[in-house]
Amino acid sequence: MTAALPKAARVATWVYFGLNGFAVGMWVVHIPDIEHATGISHSTLGLLLLVLGGAAFAGMQIAGPLVDRIGQRRLVPAAGVLLGLAMFGPGLAENWWTLGFTLLFVGFGNGSLDVAMNAQAVVVERAYPRPIMAAFHAMWSIGGAFAALIGAGALKADVPAAVTLSGAGVVCIVVSLVAGRYLIEGEPVEQAVADEPAPKTPAKLVWQLGALAFGLMLAEGVANDWAALQFRDVLDTSTSTAAYAYGAFAVAMTVGRFATDRVAAVVGPAAIVRYGAGLAAIGLTTVIVVPWVPVALIGWALFGLGLAGGVPQLFTAAGNLDPRASGALMARVVGLGYVGLLAGPALIGGLTHWMPLNVAFVLPVILCVLTVIAAPLLKTGQPAKEKAETLSA
Repeated sequence: MTAALPKAARVATWVYFGLNGFAVGMWVVHIPDIEHATGISHSTLGLLLLVLGGAAFAGMQIAGPLVDRIGQRRLVPAAGVLLGLAMFGPGLAENWWTLGFTLLFVGFGNGSLDVAMNAQAVVVERAYPRPIMAAFHAMWSIGGAFAALIGAGALKADVPAAVTLSGAGVVCIVVSLVAGRYLIEGEPVEQAVADEPAPKTPAKLVWQLGALAFGLMLAEGVANDWAALQFRDVLDTSTSTAAYAYGAFAVAMTVGRFATDRVAAVVGPAAIVRYGAGLAAIGLTTVIVVPWVPVALIGWALFGLGLAGGVPQLFTAAGNLDPRASGALMARVVGLGYVGLLAGPALIGGLTHWMPLNVAFVLPVILCVLTVIAAPLLKTGQPAKEKAETLSA
């Protein structure tokens, strides 16, 4: 493989991560308008969001084996096009059932693209002498930020949601078709590995990696949905000041993901997960116990910085357990992580019926501490990759 090919694939994979974040962000910023247009209640919207989440999980589990069967070069663009087509639906929905029907396709397309592009990222990373996975995940955040800016501008200009979301769908379709030309399949050395008897991938290890992803993404979901509310309700700030809480978390996480790869190349993935989770636990504990806004902002920033690198390392470890089943194995870990992302806000909301919001945040702190203890699992997550490197030498 020439030196230029992995670089082109790396840029194309960046594009898909950014595109996925952009599509999800465009849907999110238009939720209030779509809720109003369809005349549904908050409770109905909550149920429909569960439909979207369930469809995304199904898409992940179907896309994983498909990646291994037909390859990333086919599935990643196809999933991107499917997501783009699905984006036309929510803005055109007129009632709860048409919105629910369209969200099935949005969720399925999002879940399929999520697993497929992560599987491609693992393949591209194998062509590099250092980790590059975390930067891909940072591009997802960048795509979401662009969506927030563009969506806010469109809403301010009173552009109908159907027009904006359809435009986003066209962007997804065109970019997916163009970027797909630069994706790559596995290295030839992986075929050499594939010709040998299949190594046993311990099911227990896969579920353990999935459990870590569940915990870290649950913590991320808590920040996404509760950071601003914690400032407003617990620290009694204004709504505008409360927005800085999530902003501190999101900016720190994005910056941390861009920095993680070079640090991981020196200290290894297990250290990234262990010390990152430890830093996240310290940050959120600061938020829990310190009632001063400036210190709490620092706490949310530390929380985001600590969580930044962990999930990409887990996805890489899952994808490298066995290159022949990379997609299927990654689908399990990504799927469990996604369940955590969805479950976190709901669990915290349930706990607030019995305890203050700050106290409920002890749950993600505990999960971060457990991750610190279990982080050495990642040292056993790369046997197939190391074997491939030995064969190529």
